[in-house]
Amino acid sequence: MKMTQSESQRRSINKPLAATRTEPGGWVQVIVAIVVVVLGVAGAYFLIKWRKPPEREAPETLAPLVEVEQLHVQDLSMIVRGYGTVSPRVEVEIVPEVPGKVVCVHSRLKAGGLVRAGEQIIQIDPRDYELAVQQANAVVAEAQVKLDTEKAEADVARAEWEQLHPNSEPSSPLVLREPQIRRAQAALESAKAQLAMADLRLERTSLSLPFDVLVINERVDLGQYVVVGQSLGAAYGIKSVEIEVPLEDDDLAWFDIFDNPIGFNGKKLATKHAVAQVKADFGGAEHIWKGRVVRTTGQVDRTSRMVSVVVEVADPFDRSGARPPLFPGVFVEVVIEGKVLKNAVAVPRDAVRQGNNVWVVQEGRLKILTLEIARADKDFAYIISGLDDEALIVVSSLDMATDGMAVRTRGDDLAEAAKVTQDNNAPGETEAN
Repeated sequence: MKMTQSESQRRSINKPLAATRTEPGGWVQVIVAIVVVVLGVAGAYFLIKWRKPPEREAPETLAPLVEVEQLHVQDLSMIVRGYGTVSPRVEVEIVPEVPGKVVCVHSRLKAGGLVRAGEQIIQIDPRDYELAVQQANAVVAEAQVKLDTEKAEADVARAEWEQLHPNSEPSSPLVLREPQIRRAQAALESAKAQLAMADLRLERTSLSLPFDVLVINERVDLGQYVVVGQSLGAAYGIKSVEIEVPLEDDDLAWFDIFDNPIGFNGKKLATKHAVAQVKADFGGAEHIWKGRVVRTTGQVDRTSRMVSVVVEVADPFDRSGARPPLFPGVFVEVVIEGKVLKNAVAVPRDAVRQGNNVWVVQEGRLKILTLEIARADKDFAYIISGLDDEALIVVSSLDMATDGMAVRTRGDDLAEAAKVTQDNNAPGETEAN
C-alpha cells in the first residue's frame, strides 16, 4: 500500500516523542522532584510541631529617679530678716539764738562737710553784745556800791541808837535802814542777772554743736544778717544711725525685744539687746556693719499690720576694713540673730509638701511623713519632731507620689554602676590543663 506524503511526515514527527517518553532518565527526574517536595513538607511539619515557643521576658520597669538631701538634727540659731532705710539718730537745724551780722563761717559748713564737736560753725558780730556786757558790769558795780552804802549807813544808825537808847532795840526797822538794805540787795541781784543774760547773749554769737555732725545743707553767707529762729542749715550726728525694720508679729517671738526694762523702783537695770547685722551693697560690693535691736516703734502699722523694730548701728563712719560710711538713705538688709532652737532640722522650703508633709526615702521606698514645724522663712522650714538624724529628704518633684512606692536615688545608680564595673573587671577562671 502506498502512503501519502502527509502521513509520512506525521509519523516522522511522532516518532521522536514516543522515544522520549520511553527513556528511563526522564522518569528518574520526576521521582526525585516528588521526593524532594515530600521531604520538605515533612520537615516543615515536624519543625512546626516540635518547635519551642520563644521565651517571653517581662519588660524591666525602672523606679522613678529622685534627688535627695541628707539632713541632720542640730541646734539652730533662728535668723530674722528684714529690710529698711538708714536714718540719722540725731538730726538738728542750725538756728541762731541772737540776731546780728555773720562775720565768720566754718570752712566745712557745706553739704557733706564734717564738723567736730565744739568747733565754731558761725560767728555773729559780737560787738553789740560785748558792749551790753560792759554796761551790765557797770550796773552791777553801781548796785554793789549802793548796797555797801546802805550797810554803812545802817551801821552808823545802830551806833547812834545805842548811844541814845542803850540796852534797847529800835521800834521800827526803818531806824536801822533794813528796808533800804533789802532794796539795794535786790537791785544788786537784778544787775547780776542782767550781766549773766548779757554774757549768755554774747556767748550765743558763736554757734557750735556738742557732738560731731555731718552737714546736710547750709543757707548762710558772710555778711548776712540773721534773726532769731532763722534756719541756717541742717546736720546730723555721726555717732550712730538707726534703721526702722517692719516685721511680722510672729518674728518678734524669736528674739529679745520686750525684755529691755529701763528701770525699776528708780534703779537702772542692765539692758539686753539682740545682735543684728546690717548688709548693704555699696560701691559694687557687699559690706556688713554690726548693730543691735534697741526698741520698737510702739505701734502696729494699720495698713500692713506689721510691727517695726529699731536697729542701731554705732560708728557708721568708721572706715576700718576698707568699708565705706553707712550714709542715711541707704536701703539695707537687717539680719537679727534670734534664739536657739534645740534639736531641730532645717528642711528646704521646696521639700515641704501640702503644708507640713515631706517625702523621705527609706530602703528604696518613698515615705510620706507629717512634721511639726516650729517656724518657717523664705528658705527653710524648721522641724522640731518627726524626722530622724541623717534622713534622706526628697527635694525633687514627682508627677505622682504614693506612700511606699519604689524610688531610685542618684547614689543608688552610682553604686550599681560601680558594682557592674567591678564585676566586669574581675579576672575570669582559666581552663586547667
